[in-house]
Amino acid sequence: MKTYAYGFPRIGFNKEYKIYIEKFWKEEISEEELIKKLTELEKNIINVYQKYIEVFPHSEMTFYNEVLDTAILFGLYNPKNLKEYYELCRGEKALELKKWFNTNYHYIVCDFKKLNKIEIFNNIDNISLVFKRNSKFPHIIGPFTFLKLSKGLNDKKFREVFFEMIYVLNNILKYFNKVQIDEPAFSMELTREEIDIIKEGYKKIDSDKDVYLITYYDDIDFIEELYDLPVKGIGIDFVRGKNTYEKILKIGFPQHKTLIAGIIDGRNIWRSNFNKKLDELRLLSKVTKDIMISNGSPLYHLPLSIQLEKEIPEDIKECISFAVERLNEIKLTKEYFLSSVVINQKPIDEILFKYRKEKIFTKEKIVEKKPSYEERREAQSKILNLPLFPTTTIGSFPQTQQIREKRKQFLENKLTSYEYEEFIFNKIKEVIKFQEDIGLDVLVHGEFERTDMVEFFAFKLEGFLTTKNGWVISYGTRIYRPPIIYGDIIRKKPLTLNEILFAQSQTNKPVKGMLTGPVTMVAWSFCRDDIPLKEVAYQIAKAIREEILEYEKNGIKIVQIDEPAFREKAPIKKRNWDDYFEWAVEVFNLATNTDFKTQIHTHMCYSNFSDIIKYINRLDFDVISIENARSKGDIINEFKDIGFNRQIGIGVWDIHSPYPPKKEDILEMLENVLKVIPKQNIWINPDCGLKTRSWQEIEQPLKTLVEVANFLRGKNSL
Repeated sequence: MKTYAYGFPRIGFNKEYKIYIEKFWKEEISEEELIKKLTELEKNIINVYQKYIEVFPHSEMTFYNEVLDTAILFGLYNPKNLKEYYELCRGEKALELKKWFNTNYHYIVCDFKKLNKIEIFNNIDNISLVFKRNSKFPHIIGPFTFLKLSKGLNDKKFREVFFEMIYVLNNILKYFNKVQIDEPAFSMELTREEIDIIKEGYKKIDSDKDVYLITYYDDIDFIEELYDLPVKGIGIDFVRGKNTYEKILKIGFPQHKTLIAGIIDGRNIWRSNFNKKLDELRLLSKVTKDIMISNGSPLYHLPLSIQLEKEIPEDIKECISFAVERLNEIKLTKEYFLSSVVINQKPIDEILFKYRKEKIFTKEKIVEKKPSYEERREAQSKILNLPLFPTTTIGSFPQTQQIREKRKQFLENKLTSYEYEEFIFNKIKEVIKFQEDIGLDVLVHGEFERTDMVEFFAFKLEGFLTTKNGWVISYGTRIYRPPIIYGDIIRKKPLTLNEILFAQSQTNKPVKGMLTGPVTMVAWSFCRDDIPLKEVAYQIAKAIREEILEYEKNGIKIVQIDEPAFREKAPIKKRNWDDYFEWAVEVFNLATNTDFKTQIHTHMCYSNFSDIIKYINRLDFDVISIENARSKGDIINEFKDIGFNRQIGIGVWDIHSPYPPKKEDILEMLENVLKVIPKQNIWINPDCGLKTRSWQEIEQPLKTLVEVANFLRGKNSL
């Protein structure tokens, strides 16, 4: 029996990953320096692995995203240097960004519609593969997962390209004796044809190489059919694949292969119950002797180490394991198993019992049917009196170094509450004037007081803990600190009221109240395993509704509930969606069950919406804003197909690209949208918040948005 681990966070204990890549973007360091720094960071990660784990891949580092690296490895793109590489990530023609399965990690989408001719070749010397060239044990995203997450392929082309990739994969294997191939898409709800393609393709893999095929995030419906593939080991997520675990106990496991048993949670932070894990391992050892103990899914969903946190209460801290602690749990599980030691471990729910007292907050106590959308729109139009093609932003404005420094001083008690509030209010006053000068129609207060759209509310609500160093990568160099939900969520004081009211006092134009939705709050936090997510979401929805009611008492007419993670928590398999979306829709509608004259906006981005459009249509909002710049409006037809009659904000500016949008490109996007969406239903906005941009980067694009709106008003006024 050995230990196996993969997916350790690449961020670095001092955020080196983010720091050095962004230095390269700013031309403060060269390509050679960046490669050197990230190579050093990878060596540090290997050193951490070696302290606890016997078997692990040696080249998990990437300059931005593993899926893009896979596209380059198979010759679908061929950047000559890192500048060209990053053009694919965030350049003027950047590829689309989507959520990675049901996580807040993102991946770059390979678009086969943009590939005029598919010329797949072995390109092991490419710049993006510097970490794999000399690796003893590289990590590769598998061809099936890669193609399943790509776009622009029909069934025939999918099959053709898949087998071409298998051929190239065998060429790549010539460079290595051992390789880890990740195929999380095996956990999706696949057709018989797809399963047959997988079997036929993978049977062509070079059987002389040690190939470890790793799956994760859910059950594998066809696990027995994987047994015949010419791979040395199969990794299975037993944390989120309970049915697969039970099936293996029933049907057995091939004795000539290694079972990489993913019994340690790679996605949530609550420490393992060793007695339970040892029981699982004992049962598995009865069906196969060749077992490696592993994490059930990549560890990059976790912060680095709980030992970096000094302010978390000790009783809660002893219940938590981050990535380093997960490696230690894998090591200890093996040691405990081999020594047959009896573990005396108090259950987490007993330790945290005192923090959970509230009963579930149910819809029957609050939800009342609102008037029809048409009635609501008529009432709201009279109040707001907005022009055709109203313009707005998604919420946040640039968080400058000055703002971050003032926040740090406040948190370190170097600024009084009065001084900090005065500073924030001055910034709000400035951003209101800026928006008025630009000519936007619906304004925002800028969110200068907020660290993050979830973490900020975690500071304000009881039942949440926040961390100092609990950083997790979302995409590229974008990092966030998921809060920890340890008890009942209770709103005892206003969350954002003072800032919104001050902003509204500075203008006669409407200012949106900005709130994060209950589904996103639970999705981007670490929630307790022993409490159903929907119960936590109900409590958050109650708190949000209380805030909106207070907005209304004070004259706020527009409220935006951000739900970028609405699809994210949906189960991998579509057959399990209805139960999830039932409560996800319910808690959103509970939060927004307020005065029908208040215009409710929601914002969603970087998700595959086509499959869930029917659920989105059940949400009780008046206006939805969506990403459009990267996806080129693919989602718009989905809204048309369901007879969507509400208003929609078209995200015409990819704010993650350093290149400003061109007026002619925005007009082209909107002219295409006008073919399927009535003009009176269209808003114009960026595709996301402006927090990560500089002031120099946002002024001209916002002016361009307003120019386009004015042009379209003149053109469509008749």
